[in-house]
Amino acid sequence: MLIAGFPAGAWGTNCYVVAPAAGEECVIIDPGHQAAQGVEETLRKHRLKPVAVVLTHGHIDHVASVVPVCGAHDVPAWIHPEDRYMMSDPERALGRSIGMPLMGELTIGEPDDVRELTDGAGLKLAGLDFTVAHAPGHTKGSVTFRMPEQADIPPVFFSGDLLFAGSIGRTDLPGGSHAEMLESLARVCLPLDDSTVVLSGHGPQTTIGRERATNPYLREVAAGLAADPTAAPRRGM
Repeated sequence: MLIAGFPAGAWGTNCYVVAPAAGEECVIIDPGHQAAQGVEETLRKHRLKPVAVVLTHGHIDHVASVVPVCGAHDVPAWIHPEDRYMMSDPERALGRSIGMPLMGELTIGEPDDVRELTDGAGLKLAGLDFTVAHAPGHTKGSVTFRMPEQADIPPVFFSGDLLFAGSIGRTDLPGGSHAEMLESLARVCLPLDDSTVVLSGHGPQTTIGRERATNPYLREVAAGLAADPTAAPRRGM
């Protein structure tokens, strides 16, 4: 399996391109602010053909390049229905202006083909299997994507802004909820095998085992306690 990731734009949001191998079809995850060029370079480098864009949530730092990427390759975008409005109204999603100079660089709106994600859905795209888990807390429509273990490759978990190396996503923006975040961490993350590779929306990759042992939020959730909102700095928009 081929997974190529790179941080993009003003918020350093990780965009991932996933394929069975070089020269095959692929899926693009979270093409955010200024990600389009990086996507095209990755596609050329590995000779890949996109079949879909899938989104962990609707914040502008994760969806800003959806329209140009989907338009260039005539592919659909998948998003949870509770976050769909954010593609057309990013400022309402943040509860504040994201800045006129930055707004001038964005293509606001939906691509031509938008499809909605549901909890527990299995997506088979580009010959790859993704299991969707609805994981509210950062936003109402946040989701994660899990790929099963394959041969010598451990399971892979695209966590969006739910779980980071050493931290979790912020919950103080519209639609955020610390209580829902804790519930999502317990329900979605804790059951995963320790070997699961975590590829998050910001920062370096990690594993569930490492986070179970060191992440203050996941440790407290695992212990059945109310996690301290100040336990570690949180990322995401």
